Amino acid sequence: MREPKLKTTVEKELIINSTPTEVEIALLEDSKLVELHHQKTNNNFSVGDIFLGKIIKTMPNLNAAFVDIGHKKEAFLHYTDLGPKLKSLLKYTNNVMSGGQNTPSLDAFKIEPEIIKTGKMDQVVVKRQPILVQILKEPISTKGPRLSCELTIPGRFLVLTPFSDVVAVSKKIANAEERKRLKSLIESIKPKNFGVIVRTAAEGKRIQDLHEELAMMQSKWEDVFNQLQGAKPPAKLLSELDKTSSILRDILSDSFNRIVVNDKQLYQNIRHFLGNIAPDKVEIAQLHNKNKPIFETFGVTRQIKSSFGKTATMPSGAYVVIESTEAMHVIDVNSGHKMTGANQEEAVLNVNIEAAEEIARQLRLRDIGGLITIDFIDMRNNEHKKELFKVMRDAMKKDRAQHTILPLSKFGLMQITRQRVRPEVKINTSEQCPACQGTGKVTPQVLVTDLIERDLKFILESGAKGKLILKTHPFVHAFLKKGLPNSQMRWYSKYYKWIGLKPDNSYQVSDYKFFNDTDDEIRLS
Repeated sequence: MREPKLKTTVEKELIINSTPTEVEIALLEDSKLVELHHQKTNNNFSVGDIFLGKIIKTMPNLNAAFVDIGHKKEAFLHYTDLGPKLKSLLKYTNNVMSGGQNTPSLDAFKIEPEIIKTGKMDQVVVKRQPILVQILKEPISTKGPRLSCELTIPGRFLVLTPFSDVVAVSKKIANAEERKRLKSLIESIKPKNFGVIVRTAAEGKRIQDLHEELAMMQSKWEDVFNQLQGAKPPAKLLSELDKTSSILRDILSDSFNRIVVNDKQLYQNIRHFLGNIAPDKVEIAQLHNKNKPIFETFGVTRQIKSSFGKTATMPSGAYVVIESTEAMHVIDVNSGHKMTGANQEEAVLNVNIEAAEEIARQLRLRDIGGLITIDFIDMRNNEHKKELFKVMRDAMKKDRAQHTILPLSKFGLMQITRQRVRPEVKINTSEQCPACQGTGKVTPQVLVTDLIERDLKFILESGAKGKLILKTHPFVHAFLKKGLPNSQMRWYSKYYKWIGLKPDNSYQVSDYKFFNDTDDEIRLS
């Protein structure tokens, strides 16, 4: 089996377009758009935010509860998202709100017994009970936010988990000695009754870096404590970083070679943030101050226009068709008319491999979640099927969302499940028709010359001075110049004024405009 040609090192660029109402963030890998994020300035519900909520009602049939956190839709909390340490969480919440707990430290806090995995929601919470919750999924479609009671405070290298003593090291750190070093290191510096998850980015880091981040996360827990004192639900206690900073925290790596932003204040904020988490990376931040829009300068706008929509075309001419329903997403792979090669089976494999890499990009770009079914071009060779499966797994390794990929079924279908925590990114790439202005109706072409005559008469009778130029579509221009005498000559004999005619390929057949001698348009309405 041949090895798929996937690059091991990828150059990453973050292009940030800031406007008064939102921030758009484009992640480019080798100049190719792979992720697109939008953050509204008034967005109050982000994944990772911690709230003091209030139980509205329990639903025994769903083994869940609905919680008021201030969203127009009641937030959903399932029993499986309560976490085993729920009793400790509820005890801490009540103690802090009532003044019984006067320190954020858990050194003297007695951890309560864990709840059972197969329990019932109405056995552990009651109506109108205040409860600490964290946003697990943003509001999607008609659904409110999904919540969790397993609170986490994430950093770049570590994740802090209250009411636990477990130290877990990311499985992506393969070196056994390094795993052992990190685990013993964290166990020696972590506070009592706090668990820590060691992220992949911690590999090779010094104790000073890890200790500083641990202190920063403890200060955030202290903020939760301070906000919780005297709070009344619903109330936000801790905001996740803004999306720009959270993306930097999660994906910044040595291959990240440029961050470009068009807002001076945001540029300063990013430099400050980089100075805290990666001082050696501060200089990769650049301020874009050219007149040309930042997304156009870096080719993002063109890639957005070509990447969103029902069909995504690949360099070979093959294309994928993406259809979405409420329950699942279906992707069909088509070879187009350009599938070449003496060996038909090899040609089919090449198209499928190209499609797999494009599909992996599309899933990240559109942030498609849930169940995805892919109909690749049929292959009979089992080795080719295995190779395609391996290519898809390798292409999806760069995807930060949790996902599971199944091998091709006997019907030639591949199934993927992908974590969905935010609404799917949907961009309407269609533009208003310049001919009909979105009405679906255009001026009858046979009347265009009559309308030109009418407007010309109005302009001249209004006392227009100087040179007059009429710009039209080349077809109309040719018609006006046709014959002897042509329209231009007839106008001269009628109005004693020579009207200049200019063709313009950008005009529709029914478009025309008059200009004066300074090339300013003469507007008639």
